[in-house]
Amino acid sequence: MARSGGTTNHSHHGSAFVAGVAAFATWGLVPIYWKLLTSVPAPEILAHRFVWTIVFLGLLLSWQQRWREVIGNARSRRSALFCLGSGVMVGLNWLLFIWAVNIGHVLETSLGYFMTPLVNVLLGAIILRERLSAWQIASILIASVAVCILAFGYGHFPWIALGLCTSFGLYGLLRKQSGTAAIPGLFLETMFLLPLALIYLVLLAGRGALTFGPSHLSVSAILMTTGIVTAVPLVWFGYAARHLRLVTIGFLQYLSPSISFILGLFVYHETFTRQHF
Repeated sequence: MARSGGTTNHSHHGSAFVAGVAAFATWGLVPIYWKLLTSVPAPEILAHRFVWTIVFLGLLLSWQQRWREVIGNARSRRSALFCLGSGVMVGLNWLLFIWAVNIGHVLETSLGYFMTPLVNVLLGAIILRERLSAWQIASILIASVAVCILAFGYGHFPWIALGLCTSFGLYGLLRKQSGTAAIPGLFLETMFLLPLALIYLVLLAGRGALTFGPSHLSVSAILMTTGIVTAVPLVWFGYAARHLRLVTIGFLQYLSPSISFILGLFVYHETFTRQHF
């Protein structure tokens, strides 16, 4: 039985590692998608993300017949509170990221996600008591020096980067602490903030300021796919966060800002300084 358990754990670890790589690679490329929605205000995009993510996850949960898990997690005070906290953190992270990308600050979002693994590793070591190997400590020190050089040489206080790394670092910690499976947990954390999203969209519609409907067909179609773009990598991340150490998640996360950095520099031609180099 012990051997079987070990094999199962090893299998989970391998698939969780692949899920983590897929999630962070997708997030690295996602600025391409958000650039398609530059005509839509960031708060409205965020509200649509909550609505269409719930729709997509609801269909997925029905297909997999997993509503009992959702109900069980909702009845657990611990799981519900952690999902509420993670929902707030990911909502703040989404809003700041979308706004920054659409005003041309992809490189600063890249800095934020270069800083996030340091936050993850610190949270894992301090709060979860995860041990670091000598090589991991050396890697973190090198990365810390690089981030400090970039942050201090940025030309202004990198508050976008700081907000992104703090919110997503706390999201990873709360997501791991919730103990919920990837899809039910994501559904819960999104559901808690859905009423605010719906109220905001109704208010926009009442003022005639909603960028959705027959007069905005192409933009509306893209907005409806925000559920898939949001949910799929978050499901992968949730699975990875549940089965991998937070320290491992931290190192994997360098994929995302590295890809975004390349996009900001070579695709969107943002300013590249000596400090960036």
